[in-house]
Amino acid sequence: MSAVINTSTPASDFAAVKTKQQLAWSAGDYAVVGTTLQIVGESLCEALDLRAGERVLDVAAGNGNASLAAARRWCDVISTDYVPALLERARARAGAEGLPVQFEHADAENLPYPNHSFDVVLSTFGVMFTPDQDKAAAEMVRACKPGGRIGLANWTPASFIGELFKLMGRYVTPAVGVKSPALWGTEARLRELFGERLDTITIEHRHFMFRYRNAAHWLEVFRTFYGPMHKAFAALDTAAQKALADDLIALTEKFNHATDGTLVMPGEYLEVVITCK
Repeated sequence: MSAVINTSTPASDFAAVKTKQQLAWSAGDYAVVGTTLQIVGESLCEALDLRAGERVLDVAAGNGNASLAAARRWCDVISTDYVPALLERARARAGAEGLPVQFEHADAENLPYPNHSFDVVLSTFGVMFTPDQDKAAAEMVRACKPGGRIGLANWTPASFIGELFKLMGRYVTPAVGVKSPALWGTEARLRELFGERLDTITIEHRHFMFRYRNAAHWLEVFRTFYGPMHKAFAALDTAAQKALADDLIALTEKFNHATDGTLVMPGEYLEVVITCK
């Protein structure tokens, strides 16, 4: 029997939520974690069948995985995020590789570009975290040309990251009125978000493999560098921190496929290609 995900939520102050999110993603150093996800951006760009010379917008780009992947395919890329520190890390990566990416501070819910400006609009594990999901989806469509493509990589509710956020929500109360980001990892919610504005939608279930020395190493990296987890631990007392750490280790053991003492965890996500009308 399939689980039913409730998408109804009370009203929320999205501006206040966004401010807290910016502080969370600015904490630690997400780029340390984000860099390990590079293969997802490469896979998404191949799924989108990018062509040299196409104008590409990366929304909530983080440290630029999909931006760099698109630039490697000779696209004209604008990479955006609302956390300046992440853009700086992405800019350094592009500079090291000699990739001509344009980086701009921008809010996914209010993109500063004219209608139909881009051949491709994409996001890997980024736009799914916006407080106002409907507005963010509408902005992606608005910025995309008719017949253009929208590409997404979104964690599923049952994925390791989906379970991780459920677990953290038991220790730090989620913002009231904000729908779960993991809903972007369901076909039903994607069809709600893009509705009549999509012409076609192709969805593939994929797995990113988290590879770490062991569970303790994963926890050290995420606790130190992954902003939302960094902030969660900082908000708890010593006893609650230990309890959360123990629960997180148990969660990794649930997903771990390795039998040699290391950590290899599949993280399910949807690779989505939408053609706009």
